[in-house]
Amino acid sequence: MPTHVRRWGGLAILAAAGSPPLAAQIPAIAIERQLARELHLAIGDTVRLGPHPDSLGSLVTIGAVYEPRPDPAEIAKRERHLRMHLADLANLLGTPDRLDRLSIGLYPGILADSAAAILNRTAYGYRAFSSKAIASESSQTFLVVSRFHRAIAVITIVASAIFLLCIMLLKVEERRLDAAVMRFVGVRRRTIFGALLLEAVLIAVLGSIAGTGLAYLAGAATNAYYRRYFDTALTFSFITADIVLFSVLLSLLLGALAGSVAAWRLVRTRPLVLWGRG
Repeated sequence: MPTHVRRWGGLAILAAAGSPPLAAQIPAIAIERQLARELHLAIGDTVRLGPHPDSLGSLVTIGAVYEPRPDPAEIAKRERHLRMHLADLANLLGTPDRLDRLSIGLYPGILADSAAAILNRTAYGYRAFSSKAIASESSQTFLVVSRFHRAIAVITIVASAIFLLCIMLLKVEERRLDAAVMRFVGVRRRTIFGALLLEAVLIAVLGSIAGTGLAYLAGAATNAYYRRYFDTALTFSFITADIVLFSVLLSLLLGALAGSVAAWRLVRTRPLVLWGRG
């Protein structure tokens, strides 16, 4: 097997060797699927691990290849990970009874914040946090991006509302002669207003359907591209039922408002002016 020198998370995979005669006594590790693919490793292969690229390292065997859980915080780092027993890691680093961090599981009914407070009062030398607090701290970047997207969405909605109102005004202006004829034959303003409003709502419904379909197609294309680019199962574009419902209701509301303003402007104009004689 060819020799490789790669470094991940403070450890270096120094070399890959054939299966030794004492493979049963060699510690086993688990590596990510992406790492196995990049280094052309498979279950049963033997490699050397060391804390530095220039260290001799220890022989270990590939005992498992696992698929990492999709994590937005890790996707841009392009880091690769492996898993091994804590005792094997301590021997490899030459630092027994030392660790950077650990996870503690709690029984159902025990509050994480209360457990963290008790642990912090018990001894010095470490700091306990709940998983919720860690997630909140590590998600600050995503919160900033979310607020930025929200600001863009508000600006887009306002601009779209103005554009929709202009379109409806132009659309209604094209119906000036039709509205004048209906007024001459005795059709009430309320009926004309309702017909124009119904047309505006129908256009908004059709636009909502087309927009929802376009959003799903764009989301599917986004996920397909970035999943292949980052080699991950992470969902980059996720359209929920709440988002669709909010978008449809907003579209209907803006369409009805724009149609109402345009229709009211038309029915208030005298028939002779609509006919071009006033």
